[in-house]
Amino acid sequence: MSRRTTLLPSWLPIDPYILALLGTVGLAALLPASGAAATVADGASTAAIALLFFLYGARLSTREALDGLKHWRLHLTVLACTFLVFPLLGLAAKGLVPAVLTPSLHSGLLFLCLVPSTIQSSIAFTSIARGNVPAAICAGSFSSLAGIVLTPLLAAVLIGGGAGGFSADALLKIVLQLLVPFVAGQVLRRWVGGFLARKKKVLGYVDRGSILLVVYTAFSHGMVAGIWHQVTPARLGMLLAVEAVLLAVMLALTWYGAKRLGFDRADRIAIQFAGSKKSLAAGLPMASVLFGAQASLAVLPLMLFHQMQLLVCAVLAKRRSQDPEATAPAQAAPAEAAPARG
Repeated sequence: MSRRTTLLPSWLPIDPYILALLGTVGLAALLPASGAAATVADGASTAAIALLFFLYGARLSTREALDGLKHWRLHLTVLACTFLVFPLLGLAAKGLVPAVLTPSLHSGLLFLCLVPSTIQSSIAFTSIARGNVPAAICAGSFSSLAGIVLTPLLAAVLIGGGAGGFSADALLKIVLQLLVPFVAGQVLRRWVGGFLARKKKVLGYVDRGSILLVVYTAFSHGMVAGIWHQVTPARLGMLLAVEAVLLAVMLALTWYGAKRLGFDRADRIAIQFAGSKKSLAAGLPMASVLFGAQASLAVLPLMLFHQMQLLVCAVLAKRRSQDPEATAPAQAAPAEAAPARG
């Protein structure tokens, strides 16, 4: 894998895509979509979400996923970190309400703990740190696939209707907007997979543009509803501190916990980078479907955590690559792996 996929150029301390996300939030603050424009934006956002998950399904190699099942202990460990340990920590953070977090920010933090892991950035950092790249590919893919089902179900149980109106109707929207396009992509992969592989650069812009549209629509709803008056700079600062602790705890648990479970160094690296991350690309569309007008507050913790995990893991991966144990050359990721952004 080329060092161009390390996400963070040496001259830039922040991922350029995060700058685009922040610019989109600023645009929504200055020129929010309302009235007929909001209706158009909602329709375009719905179509973009369906397209995103169709492309996810069309790109996921079923054969690679089945081959990856041979390393089932590692994948179960990553899934447990993503959908068990993370949610438990999110529930424990309820004790910080209202002194540190508002109820809405805690709901967003809990939602962050429910979304699946990343694929691309897990691969990139595992490669840089000289870990088990094939395992990171499969672990991230399994997590994303499981998240289509587990994230909305966990949101229904743990967050409920109070945070964003989660209901049977929301679950149906998840199925129609996320699961159906994903399955369609899998079914059509044999015919469109080659084309998508050849056009991966162009489709990367489609992915990112779609997510920016989802962000604009969600934050426009928030501006029109006036929900940003609920968040003060002090609350944002405390949210960042809470997320820093959350990330530190998960990085420590995935590294030392994997060691206690008997995994070797290469597998521990894959577990740490796949088990400590949360996907912005998967979380944003899900939040848009689940939370509606409240989606902007729901995804704020996820957006902050996403940038934090990129910054911290970029440094950590570089240090891991310099470990005395890292004597073998880094395993190269498959050529079709897109630049990390998840």
